[in-house]
Amino acid sequence: MKHYYFLLVLATTLNFNAQTANCDEANSYLVNAYSHVKDAYEANNISHLKYYANRSLEAFKLSKKTLKDCGCEAALKLSNKSIDLLAKVEDSETYEDGRFFVKRARDLSKESVIEIDKCAYSNTADAIDDLQVAAADETNELSDLQKEQLALQKQQEALKLKAAEIKNRLAQQEEKALQLEKEQLIMAYKTAIASNIKSYNEALKVSGCNHAALKEAGTTIDVSTKSIEAIKKHYINTLKTLGSKYLSQLNLCDK
Repeated sequence: MKHYYFLLVLATTLNFNAQTANCDEANSYLVNAYSHVKDAYEANNISHLKYYANRSLEAFKLSKKTLKDCGCEAALKLSNKSIDLLAKVEDSETYEDGRFFVKRARDLSKESVIEIDKCAYSNTADAIDDLQVAAADETNELSDLQKEQLALQKQQEALKLKAAEIKNRLAQQEEKALQLEKEQLIMAYKTAIASNIKSYNEALKVSGCNHAALKEAGTTIDVSTKSIEAIKKHYINTLKTLGSKYLSQLNLCDK
């Protein structure tokens, strides 16, 4: 009986360790793929877009075997969909067409990272349950298994800590994704504002207006800590203010 118990614990532990290693490796590939597809989406020309899309595609392909061994079907399905989308980028003739596929792949790859973390957490919880059941079945031989039980308790605590760590990583991934979305939105608005200022100043110059060059008003608000809606509201008001200043300068040209 003791021999059977030892083999059961050993098999459960080895299976958990192997599955955890596969999930960790798959997670690394998926995070890498997500990083490259974001770079592709942020590229400002089709050449760079295709380059980073291809790097993301290769990372997704590398993730497939470890995803199968990890047993995370949800992440595997999302990876396959991302592979299908990214494979179409190379044959895209225009930047807009390529970016269309990249955007969809970026959204799916973000979901795949979340799913692989969920799987890792689930595997940890299942392993803990298996070890607890094995310990309960052997309570009658407690005196003969005190050393093994002590080791098992320590392992259970380690597994619980691992589960808590994975849960925390999932929350951090979600927070990081939201922060990246804010940074992209802020960059887009700043680019638009800079473009408008340049156009306004050129128009005033052509109109022969004797004016001070328009500049973006400085702000002490850390918009990166605000919500998406608050960021939009802030920059929309900035654009409105800039437009009003431009019209005021333009009206002075007639006087």
